[in-house]
Amino acid sequence: MAELWIEVIGLIAGGLGIVAWIPQIRDVWVHKRHEGISLITFSIVTIALSLWLIYGILVKSLAMIIANILTLGVILAVLIGVQRLRRREALATESQ
Repeated sequence: MAELWIEVIGLIAGGLGIVAWIPQIRDVWVHKRHEGISLITFSIVTIALSLWLIYGILVKSLAMIIANILTLGVILAVLIGVQRLRRREALATESQ
């Protein structure tokens, strides 16, 4: 495992990365807006984060493991919210 100060830098970077997604979560879950959110892009980001998580596990970096698990949770929350909103809109359109 890397030295403690290196892991702390990684944890701070991971925390900032998670905070960066808060506006997206608010748009989707609070304001019920999903326009402009690309599911393909979010899916690719999910794959990339999963690979970073595997890498973190292999190099035994606690910071990478924690940051990527939490960021994956945030990304999945956005993806689930967008899917729900788009499904709801599609059903509303069909019933008209």
